Amino acid sequence: MFKTARLVIFFFVSTSLSCVFADQNKVAIASAHPLATAAGFEVIAKGGNVYDAAVAVSAALAVVEPYGSGLGGGAYWLLHREKDNFDVLIDGREKAPLAANMDMYINKSGQVIPKLSLDGALAAAIPGMPAGMVHLSEKYGRLSLAENLAPAIRYANTGFAIGERYLRYLKTRVDVIKQFPSTAAIYLTPDKQVPALYSILRQVDLAKTLMHIAQQGRAGFYEGEIADKLITGINQAGGIWTQADLDAYQIVERKPVVGNYNGIKVTSAPPSSSGGLVLIETLNILQGYDLKTLSDITRKHLIVEAMRRAYHDRSLYLGDTDFIDIPVERLINKDYAAGLRSSIRVDKALPSNLLSGQIENHKEGNNTTHFSIADQEGNRVAATLSINYQFGSAFVAPGTGVLLNDEMDDFDSQPGAINVYGLVGGVANSIAPGKRMLSSMSPTFLETDNKVAVLGTPGGSRIISMVLLATLDFAAGKGPESWVNLPRYHHQFMPDVIEYETAAFSATDLKELEALGHHLKAVQLPYGDMQAVLLNKTTKSLTAASDKRGEGSAQVKP
Repeated sequence: MFKTARLVIFFFVSTSLSCVFADQNKVAIASAHPLATAAGFEVIAKGGNVYDAAVAVSAALAVVEPYGSGLGGGAYWLLHREKDNFDVLIDGREKAPLAANMDMYINKSGQVIPKLSLDGALAAAIPGMPAGMVHLSEKYGRLSLAENLAPAIRYANTGFAIGERYLRYLKTRVDVIKQFPSTAAIYLTPDKQVPALYSILRQVDLAKTLMHIAQQGRAGFYEGEIADKLITGINQAGGIWTQADLDAYQIVERKPVVGNYNGIKVTSAPPSSSGGLVLIETLNILQGYDLKTLSDITRKHLIVEAMRRAYHDRSLYLGDTDFIDIPVERLINKDYAAGLRSSIRVDKALPSNLLSGQIENHKEGNNTTHFSIADQEGNRVAATLSINYQFGSAFVAPGTGVLLNDEMDDFDSQPGAINVYGLVGGVANSIAPGKRMLSSMSPTFLETDNKVAVLGTPGGSRIISMVLLATLDFAAGKGPESWVNLPRYHHQFMPDVIEYETAAFSATDLKELEALGHHLKAVQLPYGDMQAVLLNKTTKSLTAASDKRGEGSAQVKP
């Protein structure tokens, strides 16, 4: 519940840092919220490592950014352990309930029922966030799970001041939240209104759920009291969860996808995320050009054309590898990229409808969060967390404080339907029981002989293009402050349009791109919230930066 607070304003604003530089510090953390960054350093101060910090930051974001992530959602944690040069992706992506089917959001006339896969209990897939945090803590951390979750439990119990970003997202979902008393009681005032800026949000039930996890590990969420409340609340509200769903959920450790762009090793998320494959395929196409010698407009044109082809392949081939075969090696093969490059003309855009292949609907929300952590030795974590749309499904199972995701909307419900984000997908991402839905989340490492970058961002289908632009900026010798604040543009194959922030293109750029055959659309608001860390392997210095579009905190500390 909320209480009005004015004394916390100074703390909230003063801890939000854009970029911090240090030459002799041991750990860098960049996250989307100052309290989450502080939670990471709190466990570092207790003797924790970067993986403990990742658990603490993940849990804290679940409390302070309910519009972007939470215990009711999922995540990808990309890890590197320096002592044995070990890379792994912990796949905590949500899974469809065992009773899910292709027709669950279709009416008798064969049409998609509006909002059914976005709002309410039926939209919720089985969360992977709790299982992932437990696994990360127990297998890779030094501290106990209880120690790693302590900051988040405290934030939930004592409360925190909500900021402008929180209120902006809350206002987009307030009408849906009002439909669910258990949710409204947490996020709205007693008369179901949006609370005032800097009001204190306390989440006592969420704190209790976190305590169950801290004491019992995985069983604290997927079994016993919390599981019973989740199943009862969800089914009473029209959902289809069972204890068998919770018992069956398991995280998966996956081998990251790896590529090379002009001497830069690119390590990123494999399927069930499309992020790494599409990123590397795009870079492979672009490697055939010496971008630094080209005019600015030709460079942008070629980047868009490479995006177009890689996103087209995303729509055709990508999904959950536990259910389908994906031609991974072909998609990241440089010879394959050369074939795609051969269809690119420097003087003309290729209309997307001329690309071959059967395409179907793909949906993906854009409300996610990301954090990056690294230490001086090179151990690091890039993690992207999500509950899909703003405030997920807007449904909280009574007595749990757990805001549930609406990731079922990330599946392709019906051929030809275009979702609110306009992203097109294929049959590879169709609904099936126990299946993970496709994602664009792209936690990524970039490495040269003397530098390592750790980065990622929220942003739905735009995530990959944001990480792409940051990678090209890294290749050009720029640092984290530049990567996270670059003006952004994006093309995702369908719709056939370049979306762009107004700072990305001049009036002359727009005219020249239109003359090449591109269609352009300015976005109303800036997008993304990139968090990045850079390690200089020679000097052991760390740099951290947080996107100025958000309210995050980037810090480097001993």
